[in-house]
Amino acid sequence: MGLRKAMGRVAMVCLAASAAVPAHAMERLTLRNGDIFDCVRHEPAGDHVRVYTSGENYIELRATEIVSVDVLPEAAAPVVVPVVAATGPLTKADLGEMLASAGRQHNIDADLLASIVKAESGGQVRAVSRTGARGLMQLMPGTARELGVADSFEPQQNINGGTKYLDQLLAYYHDDIVKAVAAYNAGPAAVDRYHGVPPYRETRAYVARVVNEFNRRKSCADGGKRASLAKASSSAALQNDEKKSLEIAAR
Repeated sequence: MGLRKAMGRVAMVCLAASAAVPAHAMERLTLRNGDIFDCVRHEPAGDHVRVYTSGENYIELRATEIVSVDVLPEAAAPVVVPVVAATGPLTKADLGEMLASAGRQHNIDADLLASIVKAESGGQVRAVSRTGARGLMQLMPGTARELGVADSFEPQQNINGGTKYLDQLLAYYHDDIVKAVAAYNAGPAAVDRYHGVPPYRETRAYVARVVNEFNRRKSCADGGKRASLAKASSSAALQNDEKKSLEIAAR
């Protein structure tokens, strides 16, 4: 079964519209290939446009790829993932339901989200990195604000924000999971610079952890049958520049 359902996938990125756009209004850009991309702001860069997906993270698109730009109303109600009520510590069942709900909303396999949560925070709700990233999916404060996350230590908000950001990266990298996961860790600028997983020890180890955990989960779910993110092993995929694109398939 594929990572993302084939039907009705909506990409998320953006471009600029009018100078009168409110400071925090989201922008929606329609690309020539039919994809739709939401962003927080943009900047011209020669014959390209820098599209900011959150905070200081941006991707560059050719200006000729953009067909139209719309400004999303500030008053538009955000998509709400059902709240899992909890009176005590976050349980494994609560976390699983939050991940499943966010996955359904963004058409992303919940096992991939769970694998990222494990690699990012080990499932610790109040985890804080040495650089200041917070919560289950380790959102930086600026990124969290751009994603509409008011409290990064609130599990559901954190998961919703992290899943939205991953969705944007998957759209940008055309569902190449390895690149999207690497960009979640190192930023899209680094992935674009090296045309794949950057040669950073931390990022390569991070991608390997996510890949291995995802495969483990799929193997357990399939009753011992191996589910692979790629035709080659995860280590070979990271070392071979010709095998950067992942396929999630259960045999």
